[in-house]
Amino acid sequence: MKNTIITIDLATSVFELAIATPQYRITQRRRLDRDAFRQFIHEQEPALLVMEACGSAHHWGRLFREWGHEALLLPAQYVRPYRRRNKTDRTDCEALLEAYRCEGIKPVAIKSIGQQELQQMHRLREQWKRTKVARMNFLRGVFREQGIPLPASDREALREANLHVGQLSSLTLYMLRPLMQELETLETHMAGLEQQLIHATRQNETVANLQTIPGIGLLTSTALVAAVGKAEQFQSARQFASWLGITPRESSSGNRRFLGSITKQGNTYLRTLLVHGARSALVAAKRQAKSGKPLGRLQEWAVKLEQRSGHNKTAVALANKLARTVWACWKSGKPYQAGYCPA
Repeated sequence: MKNTIITIDLATSVFELAIATPQYRITQRRRLDRDAFRQFIHEQEPALLVMEACGSAHHWGRLFREWGHEALLLPAQYVRPYRRRNKTDRTDCEALLEAYRCEGIKPVAIKSIGQQELQQMHRLREQWKRTKVARMNFLRGVFREQGIPLPASDREALREANLHVGQLSSLTLYMLRPLMQELETLETHMAGLEQQLIHATRQNETVANLQTIPGIGLLTSTALVAAVGKAEQFQSARQFASWLGITPRESSSGNRRFLGSITKQGNTYLRTLLVHGARSALVAAKRQAKSGKPLGRLQEWAVKLEQRSGHNKTAVALANKLARTVWACWKSGKPYQAGYCPA
């Protein structure tokens, strides 16, 4: 352990610091502006710096490590219960120190610049996708009011809309022209961003290995690499699936044990991608079984489970399996092999 522990309440312009001994006794407090904060940490002897995993925390963590310090990020939702009484910068620093004392709280891994760039690309694409869905829903509603139902596919709907614009009034047409141009622009931007994802991860062996798993494509593999970084952060495949929130919620006491629906904790975006990927893999397995082709062990299990539990529950259960398979391939550094059993 370092001789000095410094807990930092990060901000944009004013930073609160609590300097403590290895016995967790606060000996000094500082309240510094941004420039004074940088100078103080840069001139400080190597110490353990504890912060919440929030905005700009990864930037500061990388910078502190370059200066010879040990940086530690704690999940904000686990620090909050240690705060006493009112929320102030001072009590936030004290809560960070108390949370650090709890060995059960696992720190957040500091992301590299490459990871953050991938994550930002995913977030930008998600914003474009939400905007596109909102605009498309409005377009469908307008044409439905005119008695023209549009197809379910967005591309087909936009093509049909362009064919039927002559049936609309001049005022409606004036309103919809910019909307339809925006939809085409959003589609172009999303396609271009996916090409940038392919280019950015072309040499990434982990992304290539993960894409050999059924149901794991470009978006899921790159999003996992951006959010996780290294599989060694998790001790087991079950811990990885639990972190994603696709393991059953447990309520147990004494000899009574109850497993309910999935916890839905962790990263919602990653969990959504995995469930959608599982749906795709399940549909492909059913199509393969219908055509008489032999199924792999995972595919056979998924098809039989769907007959008992239905499509949606099977998709979530298969997503749980895929998450564990992702961790195993990631940890071993090998591509997916259907039916593989470790010795």
